[in-house]
Amino acid sequence: MWNLRVYLKAFDVGLQDTFVYRWNFFLRSLFELLPLMGTVLIWGVVFDQRDKGVGGFDFRTVIAYFLLVLFLDGLVTPKDDEFRIAADIREGQISAFLVKPIDYLLYRFSLFASSRLLFTAMTLPVFLCLFVFTASYFSWPSDSGLWLVAIWTTAMAALLQFFITISIALLAFWMLEISTVVFIVYSFEYMLSGRMFPLAFMPEAVQKVLNWLPFPYELYFPVSVLMNRVHGTDLWFGLGVQAFWVTAAGAATQLMWRQGLRKYQAVGG
Repeated sequence: MWNLRVYLKAFDVGLQDTFVYRWNFFLRSLFELLPLMGTVLIWGVVFDQRDKGVGGFDFRTVIAYFLLVLFLDGLVTPKDDEFRIAADIREGQISAFLVKPIDYLLYRFSLFASSRLLFTAMTLPVFLCLFVFTASYFSWPSDSGLWLVAIWTTAMAALLQFFITISIALLAFWMLEISTVVFIVYSFEYMLSGRMFPLAFMPEAVQKVLNWLPFPYELYFPVSVLMNRVHGTDLWFGLGVQAFWVTAAGAATQLMWRQGLRKYQAVGG
């Protein structure tokens, strides 16, 4: 079950599967930049109407923020994994894994890692050009320690999103269709993870509540660390809460997997 070669092979298969339709993949990756153009125009109008910034952000830092959000979103966010896993459960495909010494969740993580790394590699040249063009907009971490923290919290964000996605997908053991649950959770994630706007724009009381929820640690917190906006006790608090939610989500995933297998039935040839 813990044979590394098995999961490296799954990682390789995931790369090949993602790269089969390489032109479609490349064009989809490229055109995901279009919403950023609309965001730039909207926030340009907003800040033209205000003499002061909002929540510690001005126009330049907002553009830097959304560039980092778009980049990290492609790096750490699963794409349609929940529907594929649910289909495996519904159609009985996981039976092939249950009779082999392969951990299905590790197998899915190998595919997730390969697709996200390939997506990042394909879009990295475009993002590097954008980062160079907007270099004056960024305030990067000031020392190597903060860079290590930024890498760590980004990896933890990927794990958190992966575990949440898997947990939703495993509802297929009990539900025939999970699309409604996916839509509801994604709606919360889209607004509360910082994809729609920086959470610093929200009232302070709301921010204090959000600091205890998992959603900001999917994107907003890693982006804030990369933008050199989190320090001291706030940084350690965020890392602690993020670690808690990753651990809790991982434990919930394992529990749902074990309980789901007790209900799982596969019939036919």
